[in-house]
Formats: sequence, structure tokens, C-alpha cells
Amino acid sequence: MNRSRTLMLPRALLLVLSALAGVAASAAVPPTPALSSPSSEATAASPLAPLTWVEGCWGNTLGEREYREHWMPLRGGVLLGVSHTVKEGRTLSYEFLRFEARADGVYYVVAPTGQKEAAFKLRGRTVDGTDEIFTLDATTPGFPERIIYRRGAADMMFTHVEGKVNGEERRNIFPMRRVDCRTGEVVAQ
Repeated sequence: MNRSRTLMLPRALLLVLSALAGVAASAAVPPTPALSSPSSEATAASPLAPLTWVEGCWGNTLGEREYREHWMPLRGGVLLGVSHTVKEGRTLSYEFLRFEARADGVYYVVAPTGQKEAAFKLRGRTVDGTDEIFTLDATTPGFPERIIYRRGAADMMFTHVEGKVNGEERRNIFPMRRVDCRTGEVVAQ
């Protein structure tokens, strides 16, 4: 066998093996099922449908602290989110968040940095002018006693954290605008 034929055989074999590997890989991976769109699940009779407006990214900077909330679309009966606060390029805190339906109502569950989960039951949904207000009450004693998600005009969200600390009423309000999830820049609507 001459040298050029000897070199061609391994190349041809390599091409055939590569093609077979591609066919085998595509046959082994089942087709990706169509994902449920947020609107299809939200328009169903889900008790979480009124809260789907939180989907996406929200953020603001107060002083030297930048904070964001990122909410995934409603899927599997749960809205999942994460909150992240940064100061001077360092993480100060983060929380895992979720809205979920239970047999006795809708709950907001938060798992702050290094702490146990806390659950808040949706007490009510009210309207104040063009704002929509969702009030959630703590299911166990301690601060916070209440968390409020307020949907404001012009793509604004206000998260209120309220309750008593050492007998004195305390209220923190975190105003946020819809932002680009990667850059944190305000999204023009």
C-alpha cells in the first residue's frame, strides 16, 4: 500500500466515526419539550396569576448599596426569585424567594443569607389609584411582621418590610425599577 493511501484510510475512518457519533448523540437526546409560557400558565386558574407581573429583573441603588430582585416566570405552580444586595463590589446579602399556592392560600417564602426560611401568607390584594398592593403577613412572630409588594405606575415596584423591633414600629421601603438582568440598567418602557 502506498503512503498516500495509508494516510487517507485513517482520515476516512475518522470522518465516518465522527458522523456516526453525531447521529448517535442526536438519537440519544430526546427532543426538548415545548416550555410552558408564563402567560399560558398564568391565564389558567392559578392563584399566583395576579403576581406574575413581578417576572423579570428589578433593581435600584440607594447610597452605596445596589440591590436587585430577579423573578423567573411562573412554572410548576411556583414563582421563584432571588434578591441580591452589593456594596462596593462585595455581596452584603442574598435571599431565595418564592410565591407558592398552598391549600389555605398563597404564600411568600424567603430564605435570607444564613437564616431559616420564613413564610408570609397573602392577606389581601388592594388597589390605591393605579397601584396594586399585595400584603403578606408573617406566619411566625418576629421581624418582619409584614411584607408588601406594591406594583406602581411606570414599571415601579416597592417592597415594604414592616413590623416592630424592640416595641417600636420599623418600616423599610425598597423602591425598584424594571432593569436589564445582566447590566442592571433601567429598561425603558
